[in-house]
Formats: sequence, C-alpha cells, structure tokens
Amino acid sequence: MQTLKWSDPKTVEALAGTDLILSPDDRVFGRKEIDASKLVYHSETFDLKQAAMRENAGKPRSKFIVKKNTQIYPDTLVWIRDFSYSYNEPMTKRYFAHPSFDNYPVVGVNWIQATAFCEWRTHYLNAWLDGKKRVQESDFRLPTEAQWEYAARGGRSQSMFPWGNYYLRNKKGCLMANFKPGRGNYPEDGGFYTVRADAYWPNDFGLYCMAGNVAEWTSSIYYEGRNNFQHDLNPDVRWNAKDDDPPLMKRKIIRGGSWKDVGYYLQTGTSTYEYQDSTKSYIGFRSVIDLPAAAGRR
Repeated sequence: MQTLKWSDPKTVEALAGTDLILSPDDRVFGRKEIDASKLVYHSETFDLKQAAMRENAGKPRSKFIVKKNTQIYPDTLVWIRDFSYSYNEPMTKRYFAHPSFDNYPVVGVNWIQATAFCEWRTHYLNAWLDGKKRVQESDFRLPTEAQWEYAARGGRSQSMFPWGNYYLRNKKGCLMANFKPGRGNYPEDGGFYTVRADAYWPNDFGLYCMAGNVAEWTSSIYYEGRNNFQHDLNPDVRWNAKDDDPPLMKRKIIRGGSWKDVGYYLQTGTSTYEYQDSTKSYIGFRSVIDLPAAAGRR
C-alpha cells in the first residue's frame, strides 16, 4: 500500500488541476484528501447471452456492447450502517486504510463492483500476456453458485462443511470457522468481526474460509424456481439487471455465511441472496479464472 506524500511537490503538481482532490468545503481542518467518489472504472463488455437470443438476430453489434462506469472504492460506512447502535467507528476509520488489515477480506463492495474488479483483473492479466507475446485466453469472473459449492466441498461431495464432517468443532472442541456460535457470542471463535483470510485451516482444495468470515457474491441470480431452468450439465442462471429493472431481478446469490451468521449458513448447500447494488460489512467475494481449453488436457 502506498501513501500520497502531500509534501512532495511532484505529487501536488500531478494532482493540480484535477478533480481528484476534495474541494476546500469538504476538507477537515484543510487536510487534502482524495475524493473517493471520483475513482471510477470504465468498462465495455459484449453481452453474448443477449446476442444469442433468437429475437435479437440481425441486430447490429453495437446493440450488445455494454458500457458502464463503476465507483471502485468500498463503502467505508457499512460498519456503522449495518449495526446502528454499536461502536464501530474504529472499524470504519481503519479497515480500508490501516496496513494491519491488508490480509483481511474486502467488504463493503456490491456485486457490481465485484464484477468490475474481475473485468479489470482480466484486462490487467491479458495486457501482461500480450507483452510476453502469449495468447490471451484467461478471463476472471465471479463463480456461479454451482462452481462455488464445488470448490467449497473440496472434493468431499457428501460433506456438510468444507472441512469434511458434520460438526462445527474439531476433536479438540475448537470452532472451525469465524461465525456466531450463539446469541451475541461473536468472539468465541477467535474473531469479533472479520479475521485474516488464512486464519483457519483450508479445505482439501487448499481454499481458505469457504465457510464463515465473509459471505461471498456469486454470478447466479436468486429466483425461487431457478432449479426448473438450469441445465443439468452446467447449472447456471444469470441475468445482468439494469438500473430500471425491478428489485426482484437484482437478487444475487451469496454463499458461505459470515462472521455475523449462525452455523446454518456455513453449510456448503445453504444459499441466500442480497441485492446487487447493496454493500455490507459481511459480504465480500473471490474470483475464478477460465483456463484455456488445452490446460485441462495436461
């Protein structure tokens, strides 16, 4: 993590004339700070699903190019907004800035921001591959609900939890994840809020915190009858909801449970949802990558 040196003339010169700095009216004691609302990621993607629909046959390519701007900075106020009558000001001030939280999971990002990060990461990797004169075939994205569950089970198809058994404690009586064991009992598992991303043992796939700590966005929509529309070979129901779509179409599946959830939500087969434009102090994400076809034959 790098800190801007406002005393450095080069820094001041580089930012002069831009709108990245807070206006004088928005400063506290005149302190210069970056205006986080101006940190925007512009993306352009091609909607293959819409282009493949029969009723869209013959339409120009431009009709399926989706252009959008996404604010990339996390919502720092989620720690206060989610728990109104709780002293969470220290988390609000430090979680996104203090280096002691560098290895903690990101929270306060909505589904749209998580998707934008995956798009940026794809472009970043492919630009590097292009510089190495290598084929650009790698795409980062959010996992589907089925892919997330497969990864969480770690090869144990009948396991209730990622660690491979039906209990929340091990043989020594230690809790296996960061969650809420009982009413108001947050710290018994070793974490009052979130903990380091590698605080507990990984599953058999080497994946950490697939249960507890923070719940995770998936690319799949939440719809009560979705199982009736999914293909058995590749179960996935997605919908890129627009701003003017009804809230029912903006529900995205989250998996894994979090530090504030009871043990039921830590089960690998349990799912719930949140709206794609909402930010929470207990929801984060992890990305997956589509490997080139040849990689699976090695």
